[in-house]
Amino acid sequence: MEFQHELILPNADLPFKLFVFEGRDGNYIREKHWHRSIEIFAVFEGSLRLFVNDRDYPMKAGDFMLMNSNEMHSIASLKPNYTIVLQIPLKVFDNYYTDENFIRFSHSPRIQDERMMELIGDMYRTYSEKEIGYELKVQSWFYMLVYLLVTKYRKTDVSAEEVKRNKRLNRLTAITDYIRVNYTRELSLESVAGIFGYSPTYLSHMFQTYARTNYKAYVQNVRLEYAYKELINTDQAIGEIAINNGFANSKAFSREFQRKYGMLPSEYRRQQKQEMGR
Repeated sequence: MEFQHELILPNADLPFKLFVFEGRDGNYIREKHWHRSIEIFAVFEGSLRLFVNDRDYPMKAGDFMLMNSNEMHSIASLKPNYTIVLQIPLKVFDNYYTDENFIRFSHSPRIQDERMMELIGDMYRTYSEKEIGYELKVQSWFYMLVYLLVTKYRKTDVSAEEVKRNKRLNRLTAITDYIRVNYTRELSLESVAGIFGYSPTYLSHMFQTYARTNYKAYVQNVRLEYAYKELINTDQAIGEIAINNGFANSKAFSREFQRKYGMLPSEYRRQQKQEMGR
C-alpha cells in the first residue's frame, strides 16, 4: 500500500485549520496518508467512508471521526456531502502528552459526540460570516472542544508499540515532505538518501518497514496524485501532464494511471467529461 505524509498549515487568522471537505461533490477518493496534526471529520449532510488503520468507518450526517497524529487514514467520498474538517496542531496538546511527546484519542463514540458536532458547526458558521471579533468567538469554541478532547476522549493506556510506531513515522516526515515539494525533479533513491545522510539500503528499509511500501512506488504515487488533478482540471496533453509531474514520458504516466484507476488517462478524462455533460 502507498502512504503519503501530508503537510498541514493553519488558517492565516486562526491557530488551526478549519475548512469544508474538498470531496463535498462526491466522486472523490483521498489515498492513504498521515500527518502530525489531529484531524476531525464532522459530517453534517450526506455520507462518506473513512478508513483508519485499515478499519472501515461508514459515516452519515451527525457523525464525526477523529484521526490521531501519524495515524494512517483514507477517505472515500463517493456521494455529495457537507463535511467540515478541523485540523489541530499537535503542539496544542503539549501539556497533555502521556509519554515521549505522545498523545492518543479514542475513536469510540462518546456521549459528548453531539456537543462536539455543535461546536464544530458553530465554529465554521462564525468563521464564514467573519463579523467583528469572529476570531475570538471561534477560538472560544475551539478551546472548549480541546477541553472535551483531553478530558473525555484522551487515552491514557497507550501501548509501547503505539509510541514506537509514532516515532518511526516522525522520522519519515522530513523525507516525505521533501518528496512532495520536489516531485517534478529527479528523485532517485540514491540522491534522496544522500541528501538526508542515509545509505540507499537504509532509506529503502525505512519505507518498507515504516510506511509499508517501497520507495519508488511512494514517489510515483505522489506524482500520480498531482498528475490526476491536472488531468481532470486542465486540457493539457497527456504527454505534457506526464512531464509536468515528474514522469519520464506519457507511457510511464499511462502505465501508473491504468494500474491505479483501471483505464488509460485519455479514457478517464473522456469519461469525466461525458458525466459532467449529462
